[in-house]
Amino acid sequence: MSSGDCEPGESRVSARLPALQKVLDALREAIEARAPGPAIEKSTARIFRALAEQAAGCDTAPGQRLPACQYWNEALDHARAAPCGLAALADALQALEPKLRWVQRPSENQASANFSQGHANAVLIGPTGLEQRNDVWIGLSLMAPLVRYPDHSHPPEESYLLLSPGQFRQGDAPWFEPGTGGMLYTPPGIRHAMRSGPRPLLAIWCLPVPC
Repeated sequence: MSSGDCEPGESRVSARLPALQKVLDALREAIEARAPGPAIEKSTARIFRALAEQAAGCDTAPGQRLPACQYWNEALDHARAAPCGLAALADALQALEPKLRWVQRPSENQASANFSQGHANAVLIGPTGLEQRNDVWIGLSLMAPLVRYPDHSHPPEESYLLLSPGQFRQGDAPWFEPGTGGMLYTPPGIRHAMRSGPRPLLAIWCLPVPC
């Protein structure tokens, strides 16, 4: 991890990339404005408490784009136009995007045939993120229209905030549409998936990793 943008002697919190901090501030405001329920509130409060206590430094490696990133601007424009207070978060993400390293998830069971070229994930905070740490994961999933993400599960709980339309499924329950600006909570270990409709899907996800 490089720290070329950090000054010697900076505190660990102030070592965070300013553009990343703006995203985190806007994300926190967006979540708090939604009063999303006790499960999400508890989970995200734990995340932001950890982030306020320390930063893991800043990574200045160059960004990397994938084919699905052609839908990035369209998804952010939708977030800005939606009457749900996401413009500040969209603007902060737009400023940070040149630094993002987008990657593909291997295609798995129940993914659509166009999944490989139709999706991109970027980690903002986590072991492979702009801020590399193991106690918190925050990232983005971007999908072209009409793409189905594979079913998957993981031990940490997860909270999603949608910046554009898309559908989600948990366990064997029916697909549901949180709506732009909507949030959902995924309990630990539950199988879940998402899919885009005629518009690209952009979601930001947050996981507090158990010690």
